Amino acid sequence: MKKVLIIEDEKDLSQFIQLELEHEGYEVRTAFNGRDGLDQALHEQVDLILLDLMLPGLNGIEVCRRIRLVGSTPIIMITARDSVLDKISGLDSGADDYITKPFQIEELLARMRALFRRSEIPMNHHTIVCKDLEVNMESRTVKRGNEEIELTKKEFDLLYLLLKNKNIVLTRDFLLEKIWGFDNIIETNIVDVYISYLRAKVDRKEEESYIQTVRGTGYIIRD
Repeated sequence: MKKVLIIEDEKDLSQFIQLELEHEGYEVRTAFNGRDGLDQALHEQVDLILLDLMLPGLNGIEVCRRIRLVGSTPIIMITARDSVLDKISGLDSGADDYITKPFQIEELLARMRALFRRSEIPMNHHTIVCKDLEVNMESRTVKRGNEEIELTKKEFDLLYLLLKNKNIVLTRDFLLEKIWGFDNIIETNIVDVYISYLRAKVDRKEEESYIQTVRGTGYIIRD
């Protein structure tokens, strides 16, 4: 039985989600503020966390960041704030998905199932090298020459996917689905935003970018 932790200060909403999840066969734990939620997340074994953005005590962004320092439990942000910057902040802090209130419970359940499928797919633990760029999936480290480059979870996953498919043009829709797992809530320009983040960290001035834009289609890394 999958165990889900709901960190949500709206008690009526939390109870509604809890009842629906228990009806679907999940075991559910709840917390109504950020500090209690973080404590449960760090000290209990859970399979997925539903995390509100605006929480008393400690906000959802900070809770997510602290969880990510020690673990990779799938996290879905739940919030009434739906601007692109809010979404990017949530994802940059380590969230795997983002759903905006009000939402249909069927959509939340579908997103949870998608995250469980992705987390259960075995990964190939090996290193990919392209020119002087080295990406290790097992240690989740990136080096260019002797310099280690620090990336967020989403930045790393995006770079790894592009390198794994070297010399193949990957469309924005493909990248959106594979990295974020959906295509109907977050705008496709978030792919362009994360590509710009990667270029700023990986590329060097006056040198050609590792990640090439294919106009009107998507992106590619070439040998």
